[in-house]
Amino acid sequence: MTDNKFNRIDHFRQIKKEIRGNSDFLIVGIDIAKDKHYAFFGDANGHTILKKLPFENNQNGFEKLITHTEEKKAKIPFEKVVFGLEPTADYHKSLGEFLIKKGYPLVFVGAAATVKNRELLDGRWDKNDMKDAANIADLISQGKCQYYDHASEQIRNLRSLLSLKRKIKKVEHSTSMRIRNHLVAQFFPELDSYFGSYSEGCLSIIKHCFDPSDIAQMPFDSFVSLVTSRQPTRLQWGKLKSIWEMAPSSIGCSMTTGVDFESSMLVDSLRKTRIDIVAVEREIKRICLTLPEYEYILSIPGFGDTISAITLAAIGDHTRFDNTRQLLKMAGLDLSSNRSGKFSDTQPAKISKKGKSELRYGLYQAAMVASTRNVDFMAYFTNLIKDRSKEKGIKTRMRVKLSAKLLIIAWTLMKKKTVFNPVFIKSKQV
Repeated sequence: MTDNKFNRIDHFRQIKKEIRGNSDFLIVGIDIAKDKHYAFFGDANGHTILKKLPFENNQNGFEKLITHTEEKKAKIPFEKVVFGLEPTADYHKSLGEFLIKKGYPLVFVGAAATVKNRELLDGRWDKNDMKDAANIADLISQGKCQYYDHASEQIRNLRSLLSLKRKIKKVEHSTSMRIRNHLVAQFFPELDSYFGSYSEGCLSIIKHCFDPSDIAQMPFDSFVSLVTSRQPTRLQWGKLKSIWEMAPSSIGCSMTTGVDFESSMLVDSLRKTRIDIVAVEREIKRICLTLPEYEYILSIPGFGDTISAITLAAIGDHTRFDNTRQLLKMAGLDLSSNRSGKFSDTQPAKISKKGKSELRYGLYQAAMVASTRNVDFMAYFTNLIKDRSKEKGIKTRMRVKLSAKLLIIAWTLMKKKTVFNPVFIKSKQV
């Protein structure tokens, strides 16, 4: 067996189709932990082969798992073997990559499925302390498992960088709020009104002359020279003038050297963080340009560099989705509703929101742009809300629907290896 992505997908589909009640399969369910994993061996008919195999999260432990697997496979014998696990933080990834590189079929089960199935487990498998691992094996035996997405190296790099960007953006936001809500609010509250439109200028003031009493004592030209390294624009000049004029009447608290030190350090940290974000974005763009699918997605109206990269990373290998339902479920744009009770007939369906939140947000922003700036999408959106304009929240709901449409279009373009054409908007298959 090779680590060919198409072969892995086809093999997974075959497993899903054949595994129920099939005595040819040895099923290895693995409960993942930080330092030590536990494996449960069983067959597709609910028979326990080995209740508990602890193994370390290292090379020796992984080899131990393989050795026991091959022994059990040969002893019964079993024709086929499939490993399964529940993703746990990032602790499962090393083992997952190891098994895939060894050529073994690997699937995963979702956390929600394991919770629902746990109560039913004792009626199917022997009682034991390894219920989590046995639970995973039981779900696999029922075909209730999902494809383990081990994307190409480029897509994994892209996903890693997007994750890094999210983390750095959180740091940026946290540091910015610390400056505004802690420092500015205490010591120069009047400066806050300029923070949104003149962020960099405000940071320079906080860095070099944060104390309003110091600003009040210096000539305006000296103040400008202190906080700018280049000739300010007319607009910037006006904002600096206003800040300088209101400094003498500031209601801010008196400052100390400790505040000066903190403010300078936080400004330096925020600026460094923003430089890091630009560097990460540049690397994301570089990787995207090496992937032909990026050009296809980028051609969709409303899609810029960021949402194109997010969409490409989320979809990865387009062949792993059999239909649009699976695709929308991945994004959390699949519909769900409470159809029981008194209002079952009138309860509107809502999106599940159980998928990738960053992807949903990006797609919604793209839908906003497309529905207001692109002629073809404007016509499509107008038709969606036709005769429904008085319904509460109709525009928001229809933009969510358009978000799903955009994701399907992106997937379609990847499959067809082509750029966007307005014909995809009207296609019922998209």
